Amino acid sequence: MAVARKIKTLLTVNILVFVGIILFSVYCRIQDRSQELVQIVRSAERRARSRGAKVGSLGDRESILQRLDHLEEVVYNQLNGLAKPMGLVEGPGGLGQGGMAATLRDDSHESETKYEEYGYNAQLSDRISLDRSIPDYRPKKCKQMTYQDDLPQISVVFIFVNEALSVILRSVHSVVNHTPSHLLKEIILVDDNSDNVELKFNLDQYVNKRYPGLVKIVRNNKREGLIRARIQGWKAATSPVVGFFDAHVEFNIGWVEPALTRIKEDRKRIILPAIDNIKYNTFEVQQYANAAHGYNWGLWCMYIIPPQDWLDKGDESAPIRTPAMIGCSFVVDREYFGEIGLLDPGMEVYGGENIELGMRV
Repeated sequence: MAVARKIKTLLTVNILVFVGIILFSVYCRIQDRSQELVQIVRSAERRARSRGAKVGSLGDRESILQRLDHLEEVVYNQLNGLAKPMGLVEGPGGLGQGGMAATLRDDSHESETKYEEYGYNAQLSDRISLDRSIPDYRPKKCKQMTYQDDLPQISVVFIFVNEALSVILRSVHSVVNHTPSHLLKEIILVDDNSDNVELKFNLDQYVNKRYPGLVKIVRNNKREGLIRARIQGWKAATSPVVGFFDAHVEFNIGWVEPALTRIKEDRKRIILPAIDNIKYNTFEVQQYANAAHGYNWGLWCMYIIPPQDWLDKGDESAPIRTPAMIGCSFVVDREYFGEIGLLDPGMEVYGGENIELGMRV
């Protein structure tokens, strides 16, 4: 019996050893084969990367651009929730795109009333997107210019009284959309004691949600007039350069870099951006020819032919030296503006600053 048990035990051990050897052999073969497969896969990946590097790069870029386009669309849809309750439009497309003339089918009594109230077609303005595109009328050489990265920041000041809300907000959207973010320190809206209800709560709520921290609103407790309102905007500004504009303007691409460059070169310059016309009835953007600003013996400011030395250069991108300004827009070093005495706060109506500022400079 003892011998039989020993034989049985030896057979069991031999069988286990034999099975172990077979399993070990299979495992080694699997490992070798897996290594071969890994090498084959890696080799194939390297060849694929080598052949398709450019295609993959372009594909990734297209994918990213598509995602950004989708994200932009989502953002506009979300933000439109702010504009829609006020009857306004945000985002691309719609009436007036590309600065084209726009019209409304309904010529209602309300439209005529708004014409009389604002001096322009405010009802049409409400239907035109706050983000509409406008044509780039810059000379070809201007589009080819490059500028330094370390330009000073600018505070943009808009002055208004009882302006249409859509026109004010289009001015704000326009300057945000066409000014590099690192150069735009703030936007200051100076309300010269408007009595239009929608310029109170609606305006505050919109800019605070749409541009939190970027837009400041200064409200005068009494009607101060254009000059003192501008001075209030200057007092609220905190950046090295201040731009003063009426609140019914639209900015174009590349507007700020040349102005800031000129002031960085010489802080005692006051820059008058070239302006075109927005037609009051259709909101069509109409190009103006290059001109200087002068005045006659009656001190009426007017557009004049540029000086002959400028014409002789044959360079439309060159600045035009001019003795006066059209008052709706100018850019100035904030401290220098204070040093020359700002504008005369005793002026009660607009127009005198067109001449006065040139004399101060």
